[in-house]
Amino acid sequence: MSDIKHQRLQTNGIWMHIAEKGQGPLVLLIHGFPELWSSWTYQINHLAEHGYHVVAPDMRGYGDSDCPLDPASYTAFHLVGDLIGLLDQLGEEKAFVVGHDWGATIAWYLCLFRPDRVKALVNLGIPYQPRSIKFKPTEFFSKIFGEGFYVSQFQKFLLVNGPELLVAPPGVEIIDFLETPSSLPPWITEEELQLCANKNWELLGPWQRAKITVPTKFIVGDKDVGFHSFGTKDYVEGEEFKTLVPNLKVVIIDGHHYIQQEKAEQVTNEILSFFNEKSLA
Repeated sequence: MSDIKHQRLQTNGIWMHIAEKGQGPLVLLIHGFPELWSSWTYQINHLAEHGYHVVAPDMRGYGDSDCPLDPASYTAFHLVGDLIGLLDQLGEEKAFVVGHDWGATIAWYLCLFRPDRVKALVNLGIPYQPRSIKFKPTEFFSKIFGEGFYVSQFQKFLLVNGPELLVAPPGVEIIDFLETPSSLPPWITEEELQLCANKNWELLGPWQRAKITVPTKFIVGDKDVGFHSFGTKDYVEGEEFKTLVPNLKVVIIDGHHYIQQEKAEQVTNEILSFFNEKSLA
């Protein structure tokens, strides 16, 4: 990785760390949770070898990029704004974009808000989902799956009581070892706890029923747990997904969630073939 260059650029009010390599059309790689730019190491090297300028940022709140303290500073609009500012700093009007996991969600939003800045998109693992008309995300998850659903539980994870050295005893899962308090601590309110989960839903009202018009390839592993949960498989293989993303190609390969690392060569070849095709179009 010694020939991968690193720098920090100012964008949208923060300093963002990027790793980059190569010359040519810009490819922007957006990592997921809980990852960093380095989850794209294979793709950075091989896309650069095939004539692309590859840039992989640490997203806002991750790695060597700034981490604003206010939870309200992490909406989809902030994150997309960071990427638009990054394109401007790099002097690029448009980019090819690849996203994985939460990074795929941000890539969908990027294409939704600013399709004029994206040449083509390859997203991994997380399909585009329309905004629910009736329910905010936390209300929807609790109503459908109950308070035991992992998203609902994860909201409370940082509020647990535990020792300074967070190590579970042998044979005990960390989540079972920690004690959840009966009430919120004084440094956070219920409103603040709900803020990030629901703020995007509130702000996305103007894009209700909006479609993704950017040419898109969606890649998912057939053993990805998410692919077999919440009706995702039927949705991805059905007509609704293609209706919401009209210029869509779906590729299902043998693999799990971290597909860009598990099947690095195959995924990179899928990215290259799609972007090369769109470059010639």
